[in-house]
Amino acid sequence: MFPHGKRRAVPIVLLSLVSTLLFAGPAGATAPAAAATPVTLTLPAPTGHHQVGTTELHLVDPSRRDPWKPDHQRELMVSAWYPARDADRYPLAPWLPAGVAPYLAGRFAQPDIGVPAGGVDWVGARSHGHVGAPVARRAGGLPVLLYSPGMGSPRELETGVAEELASRGYLVITVDHTFEAAAVEFPGGRVEPAVPFQRTPEFFKTAFDARLADVHFVLDQLDALGAGDNPDAEHRQLPKGLRGSLDLSDIGMFGHSCGGFTTGESMYNDQRIRAGVTLDGVMAYALGANYQPGEVVKHGLDRPFMLMGSQQSPDGRNDVVDHTVRNPADQSWVDFWANQRGWKLNVLLQGSRHYSYTDMETVVSQLAGPFQLPADRVEHIIGTIPAAQATGAETAYLRAFFDRFLRHRAGHLLDGPSSRYPQVTFVA
Repeated sequence: MFPHGKRRAVPIVLLSLVSTLLFAGPAGATAPAAAATPVTLTLPAPTGHHQVGTTELHLVDPSRRDPWKPDHQRELMVSAWYPARDADRYPLAPWLPAGVAPYLAGRFAQPDIGVPAGGVDWVGARSHGHVGAPVARRAGGLPVLLYSPGMGSPRELETGVAEELASRGYLVITVDHTFEAAAVEFPGGRVEPAVPFQRTPEFFKTAFDARLADVHFVLDQLDALGAGDNPDAEHRQLPKGLRGSLDLSDIGMFGHSCGGFTTGESMYNDQRIRAGVTLDGVMAYALGANYQPGEVVKHGLDRPFMLMGSQQSPDGRNDVVDHTVRNPADQSWVDFWANQRGWKLNVLLQGSRHYSYTDMETVVSQLAGPFQLPADRVEHIIGTIPAAQATGAETAYLRAFFDRFLRHRAGHLLDGPSSRYPQVTFVA
């Protein structure tokens, strides 16, 4: 049972602003001189048996005007990460597109973090995905997972997890929500930055409505891809074997922060999504006196859903209830837990913070030493848990969850605490 304790309500803006403030755009602040040799970032190597391939799709929805730019049709960029074969003959994809990297570099150059401009080779960082490599197809098709990022965050910030799941046999689709993500790079080098952030209910309503419509549209495009069509707007060549390789009866979804709410609401609206996970995300449009829970909170789901929380509350506090540190979540988690009709689980990653569920866990840990980042700032972003433990636990529990409910594979990791992952607490 989810613990019901008195908790201080906080507005959703505070949690959403974590993403918005970190990825607001290029900075104009003066930073210390860059190191002679820029730091090269590396992502954790995938541990599965498959090599990893990747490709991008430019998707245009002719039936929808963009809510942020009404004179535009709604268009999205998504990345596909998949098990590949003969991948060594294909180049590795950059972690960040050239047009997106300045937005992350600029934020890190701000005085509160203090990474010098030019001190990191953001563009040179590589993923483990080989661009355009052939798909390693399997009998029955590849189970599909969708990922929705936090508000303001680019889809690239979950690359490490996407690669790990792809190496384990999943096709992972990471989605950028255009004009809300810090920046989105489209074919030809066109970059669309985020619209100005506004702390209003109208802004959040527009953002979430757009997100839900985006997910529905992406699912439709996956249907077309599974049927053998090429949904890319420019009809660029797809990796060999991608078309027709999807098992669309087994679709899962996960999301970080506001992407977790997007996951739950999308499941409520679309039966094609069979199982979902929120990574430290509230499940309401607003909290506190103006509490506006999502439909998924009010009605629950008849399908499996897992809550993965950080040790830090949305307003930056750690709560202790009955001597047990837990994610205070918010009223939306309490109400969802009470109304959830399908399988459910709530776990807490000890020593973590909000961004421990993204590539920021790896990136900040690699930059802390070379640039002598303030310990309190590092802890505020990624907590005290070692990066390898944080990413290892996240991917292990995501794999176990989707393996059980999409692949029907027996496993016991979700049954109770594990000595392999002592930092994961089952909230009971």
